[in-house]
Amino acid sequence: MTNERIRLSVGAGPGQRAFAAVVGVVFTALGAVFVLLPVFADRLLARLTGYGDPFPSYEEARDLPPGMLPPGLHDGAAPESFRLVGLCGLPAVLLGLYVLLRVLRAAAWLDGTRASVRGALGTRTVDLATAEVHGGTVPYRAGEDAVLPVPTVVARDRDTGRRVTIPLRGLGLASLPPYELRALADAMTAGRPNSGRDADAHVLAGQLRAMADNPLGR
Repeated sequence: MTNERIRLSVGAGPGQRAFAAVVGVVFTALGAVFVLLPVFADRLLARLTGYGDPFPSYEEARDLPPGMLPPGLHDGAAPESFRLVGLCGLPAVLLGLYVLLRVLRAAAWLDGTRASVRGALGTRTVDLATAEVHGGTVPYRAGEDAVLPVPTVVARDRDTGRRVTIPLRGLGLASLPPYELRALADAMTAGRPNSGRDADAHVLAGQLRAMADNPLGR
């Protein structure tokens, strides 16, 4: 068992990262347009009141007769309701930023027996040597109609309930390198008894070592 830090080959491939970056930038830009639109609209309304003696705000003009109001200030609620358009852009901005962070920040690594998985907003760490570990799957879209199950290792801290999920396929949907699979197996069996509730961890570790010994799947 080594104590060196091992970065696991998980996450999106270069093409997927580029596509997600474009999508994130587009959503963020469109949302920003809606957020900033009321700011430019306020300047336009100020121009409509005239350059010689403009109204600083709608509140100062609301007591004037309707015939003296600029067209943009008629009916009272138009400026206030128009400012609410900016709120419509916030979800798009947040979605775009999340996509960018989710794809560009995604990473996982081993530090001794401690596995860390970094997502869009934070990093979770679980000690594989003491955690409850089992196998699982996550869906991966490989095309317009194809969804493939990707095997994973799921580890849950017995004291805090914190959970991490480590995909066993790397960049480009290839299996993790044999060295990384063996490192995961060694981490989850280090100092762990091989009987009782810990027996399943040794079975899972054996499967990981078998995958490492047969990387071509023959």
